[in-house]
Amino acid sequence: MTDLKPFSTLLLSCMLTAAFTSSYAQEASQPENPALKIYRATPTKVNDLIHTKLDVRFDYKKRYLYGKEWVTLKPHFYPTDSLRLDAKGMDLKNISVVKNGKNIPLKFNYQDSLSVAIHLDKVYHNNESYTIYIDYTAKPNELKQKGSAAINDAKGLYFINPDGTEKDKPTQIWTQGETESSSAWFPTIDKPSQKTTEEISMTVPAKYVTLSNGRLASQKTNTDGTRTDTWKMELPHSPYLFMMAVGDFKIYKDKWRNKEVNYYLEPKYAPYAKEIFGFTPEVIEFYSKTLRVDYPWNKYSQIVARDYVSGAMENTSATLHGEYVQGTHRELIDAYFNNGRSTIVHELFHQWFGDYVTAESWSNLTVNESFANFSEVLWAEHKYGKDVGDEHNHDDMLAYLRNPDAKTKDLVRFHYADKEDVFDVVTYQKGGRILNMLRNYLGDAAFFKGLNIYLKTNAFKNGEAQQLRLAFEDASGLDLNWYFNQWYYGAGHPVLNISYKWDDAAKTQTVYLQQSQDGQTFKLPMAIDIYSGGKKERHKVWMNDKADTLTFHLATKPDLVNVDGDKILLAKKTDNKTIDEFSFQYFNAPLYMDRYEAIEAAAANQKEKPNQKIIIAALKDKYYGLRIKAIKALNLTNDDIRNAAQPVLTSLAKTDDNTLARAAAITALGKLKAAGNLTLFKESLNSESYAVQGAALTAISLLEPAQALPLAKGFEKDNKGALTAAIFNVYAANGGSAEWPYIYNTFKSSTIQNKFNSVQKFADFTGRVEKPEYAQQGIEELKAFGIKYKMYGAAQFAGGVLQGIKTQRTQMNDTASATAADEAIKQLADTK
Repeated sequence: MTDLKPFSTLLLSCMLTAAFTSSYAQEASQPENPALKIYRATPTKVNDLIHTKLDVRFDYKKRYLYGKEWVTLKPHFYPTDSLRLDAKGMDLKNISVVKNGKNIPLKFNYQDSLSVAIHLDKVYHNNESYTIYIDYTAKPNELKQKGSAAINDAKGLYFINPDGTEKDKPTQIWTQGETESSSAWFPTIDKPSQKTTEEISMTVPAKYVTLSNGRLASQKTNTDGTRTDTWKMELPHSPYLFMMAVGDFKIYKDKWRNKEVNYYLEPKYAPYAKEIFGFTPEVIEFYSKTLRVDYPWNKYSQIVARDYVSGAMENTSATLHGEYVQGTHRELIDAYFNNGRSTIVHELFHQWFGDYVTAESWSNLTVNESFANFSEVLWAEHKYGKDVGDEHNHDDMLAYLRNPDAKTKDLVRFHYADKEDVFDVVTYQKGGRILNMLRNYLGDAAFFKGLNIYLKTNAFKNGEAQQLRLAFEDASGLDLNWYFNQWYYGAGHPVLNISYKWDDAAKTQTVYLQQSQDGQTFKLPMAIDIYSGGKKERHKVWMNDKADTLTFHLATKPDLVNVDGDKILLAKKTDNKTIDEFSFQYFNAPLYMDRYEAIEAAAANQKEKPNQKIIIAALKDKYYGLRIKAIKALNLTNDDIRNAAQPVLTSLAKTDDNTLARAAAITALGKLKAAGNLTLFKESLNSESYAVQGAALTAISLLEPAQALPLAKGFEKDNKGALTAAIFNVYAANGGSAEWPYIYNTFKSSTIQNKFNSVQKFADFTGRVEKPEYAQQGIEELKAFGIKYKMYGAAQFAGGVLQGIKTQRTQMNDTASATAADEAIKQLADTK
């Protein structure tokens, strides 16, 4: 599953929950869930899947799939006369065993509509296979299955705009198998520990194209206006990785070495296929060489679907992406690594870690998702430089550290309430950081040799964390039980306090290290770099206890003692350096995090000259991410800062080669409300970048609100991203009924993240808009928002803003809207 960035669905859920619960009183602590006491064993293997053959067609009107299946199995070890298949919410019309080309009906029990118990015709042994024929109808829209923060629905099969009634939305069908939802569209043993080859024949309207795993083996045109496409996957993979997609897609054909690499996009995005996905062959080559295991499947396709229920899904040889990865040329100007491209490389790495070798249970999901998360850093530093990789690594660590519940969860998790719960910041963001630390500890050569051993040993099979440990130990010759025990089978992270003392008489530098977290003491190998006399000396040390004292004998007081010199530790650190030491660190230590930490320290007190020196210098940092950080940190109410920063900001706003840095500089200048910048802002409206245009429009609205409104009108026909948000904000602040349709339609069609960002302004506008019918549209949309995202606390949040709207509409003598708000509040209360 997706890394869940740039919207990380997982991370987003944490952000939403935090935001809603910080705005409103948190509910009382819930009693411990008894499900957390249950040991989640790897499912027992009674029968093994060998081959799955499907013949399916679709009823768009009913939202049904009519399927015929031939599934070949054999007993895993012990003889058996029974078979249990997962089959969720289906009509099972016929289940037979195939003997000499004939179907012999079997007895079966399907009382719970979740799995079917089949009585075989005889006792089978593990040296003989058998084939079961099933005639069935899948009814995904009638299935009630729980999703998760990562995968917000579990129907398995999705009909998108099947009647063609939704304007500007294509008609599509696609599947989502993870975690165990493939069994909502075909009966199977829906466990990651199963592997099967596959053949799928799809009969679809002839105007549509199809995509599935493996190769397109044949296409047959039928006399009724349909076409039957047959796809074959001749290498074994897990059922949750089966996929189908049907719709009006344009296919851009690319290649890696002698293998097909294809991109499936809606026609309007087809011209930008190369810009969106064109770097894919380069990534395949890099991963193949790095892992010394060539891309293992016969093709790689990527398809973008509407209304996808997660970020993306690594279906074997056929990844399905949510809409956010695609864009026009203008949108992609602002799309740096974190905007979709990190997802593209994440899903591609899964073709090795997750598809080629698959987690043997959801408890060991780390061997799928932690690796895919780690791969984002791996690619970023290779392609864009170490600063980009380090920023990505740090952002993910913060996502983990900011989640208050994460510190209580093991990475390998044998106790959970629901398998969906394992898809979280521990498995993704923390797990990726743990791998990056291990890479640093072992060194690249040993680390990647370990990955090679793990992949080759478990190819087309299943893996778990212990096999990973053995592979790394084999490669390095080191015992790693201590590392896996504390990071994989334990919870939490070190909370590390670092302080220093220089004794001039004894010429000794003392470093005090203190871990203050509850629970286990972490064993921490680290580098300490001492800068003195124009030289850097590295000391490799171990912190083995909750408190350690390290002493270094030096000729003179050092300019800097840099603990965790590689800036690799997964820890919440408090580093008690002086601002002069942080200043030295900014200008002399090499890494992104060295400069980041110095900027953080300087931002806290910008009245002091050393702090100002760091902040102003950072405006010209070599990495745009730190330039942006410095811009956002500026305290422009301080005269010294403002006077020093303003000419730099003006230069950045005009000439920075990064559009996001330009936009940040314009945003900062806009807050000054200086009339002399108006020309710069208006010129910036001509930029090709939506981010720059959005920042400029916002800056003009702060300086000349009356001018901003007609300027915003001029962008209504062509706006995306930051410019859309800027128009929305200008209208929300200064618009009236004439601007309501744009506000309403923008909010209604927004992604969950954008809805979250704009919900308060939308509510404010709903409360004051002149026309009652518009107010009632807004009330209905806020109610829908609260209900749809109630799992994140949105029902409570929406109820609160609707209470404010009710008061406003009452004051405006709009009884109908006040009543509508009151009814919506009651309905939201019932959903909690």
